[in-house]
Amino acid sequence: MASTSVAAEAARRRTFAVISHPDAGKSTITEALALHAHVIGEAGAVHGKGGRKAVVSDWMAMEQQRGISITSAVLQFSYRDCVVNLLDTPGHADFSEDTYRVLTAVDCAVMLLDAAKGLEPQTLKLFEVCRHRRIPVITFINKWDRPGLDALELLDEIETRIGMKPTPLTWPVGVAGEFHGVIDRRDDHMVHFERTPGGTRAAIEEHLDVDEARRRYGADFDRAAEEVELLAASDATHDQKLFVDAVTTPVLFGAAVANFGVRQLLDVLIDHAPPPSPQPDEADEPRSLEAPFSGFVFKIQANMNPAHRDQVAFLRVCSGRFERGMVVTHATSGRPFTTKYAQSMFGASRDTIDEAFPGDVIGLVNATNLGIGDSLYLERPVRFPALPSYAPEHFATIRTDDTSKAKRFRRGITQLDAEGVVQVLHSQARGEHSPVLAAVGPMQFEVAAHRLRTEFNVPVTVDNLPYTLARRTDADGAKSLVSAPGVEVFTRLRDDAILAAFPNRWRLQTITSDLPNVLLEPLLADASDR
Repeated sequence: MASTSVAAEAARRRTFAVISHPDAGKSTITEALALHAHVIGEAGAVHGKGGRKAVVSDWMAMEQQRGISITSAVLQFSYRDCVVNLLDTPGHADFSEDTYRVLTAVDCAVMLLDAAKGLEPQTLKLFEVCRHRRIPVITFINKWDRPGLDALELLDEIETRIGMKPTPLTWPVGVAGEFHGVIDRRDDHMVHFERTPGGTRAAIEEHLDVDEARRRYGADFDRAAEEVELLAASDATHDQKLFVDAVTTPVLFGAAVANFGVRQLLDVLIDHAPPPSPQPDEADEPRSLEAPFSGFVFKIQANMNPAHRDQVAFLRVCSGRFERGMVVTHATSGRPFTTKYAQSMFGASRDTIDEAFPGDVIGLVNATNLGIGDSLYLERPVRFPALPSYAPEHFATIRTDDTSKAKRFRRGITQLDAEGVVQVLHSQARGEHSPVLAAVGPMQFEVAAHRLRTEFNVPVTVDNLPYTLARRTDADGAKSLVSAPGVEVFTRLRDDAILAAFPNRWRLQTITSDLPNVLLEPLLADASDR
């Protein structure tokens, strides 16, 4: 295929992540977008109420039981003339590491805000990652069908707290909780939404001219129209270049659970979200979209289908045309890798894919030799930047008392480490039968224990340890620290890094003072530090 065709196919791709604080409606809007693209016929509910299914992106049993996203998911579908790669991310802070990896693989982000709560801590943290990576952000103010904050106050909060100028593309008619519809600033008409029974299908839309909107909604419409004029006077108008440069954020209003405003969001993503651009390698040299095939693995997931017990490597295509069955080079080992089992992803559902282009996310099945951050390429060598691990803040031992399942236990622990669910640490004092798990948040331990029980049929016990921070050291430092009270030295399974764990910053400061020549190097504490 000619290189111009690769460029044309890349221009049709829109690859974006949905980010938010927990309970802002992230998985609900993910499903609503798929509904409006006509790739599912009926939306579920997060908790599967009323006999309805759970959201398609929350495929793990634990997610469906708790009604939260605890692992990222990919939904690929077509809309208009574009191929959409939608990445749903965990909202809970305990799974920040998974979300960060997803954000390395996208070209745009949708920041979801709860109309009643505005910018919340986890939203701000994820936005900082987007800012650091210069990822353009579209803001969707959700739950406008419920009581909430004033629309202008929300815009002021966005500009004040994140330093990005909001430029609304739609504007609500009616205060939060009395949602009649939106004024679409792109063509100055009003869209009235009517909810379908149960909210399981796309909302009915009615387009109204100014006279009809004013006749129906009177003072509410007049107020909205005056606010739209105020926005224009304050230069809060969309500018594509400023948006792509991550200076401004287009804003839309809606209610995902009722499917209000979702089609407008999907159209804005197609019309304004940037297509893939050349991905910089580890030397910060961009690799042309038309260069031979290349991509990097940003996620590993096993047992998505318990019947098959397989492992899937999620790969972002960065350049060239991918063809199933092609033999590429694994940059880390230099060995050939055959891509015989390649699939497109839609939550837990998968279909064989024969070709893919820059921006696409594909699943490589049974790719047990691949790890998170690994690069693959054809012909022209390339290695994309490594994906760092967050600094752990929680530590716990994990063990099984069923000695007959010791081998299965070790296999499960290795798998969880490969996926990045937790960091697995070993120490000579504890032995391999009692590894230590390190994590950003304690819920990661719950996920690890749940998966060992359900996927590997291994009963486990988790006991918390008193450590709250870790530092990287070396072999000489380990010898000096091994006898220091209140400190424990571990070797990390995934990369053999030597880590020293401390109960608090006071103890770390004391050790630093007492042993000034010992290497104690900070680990990545937050993706925004990069």
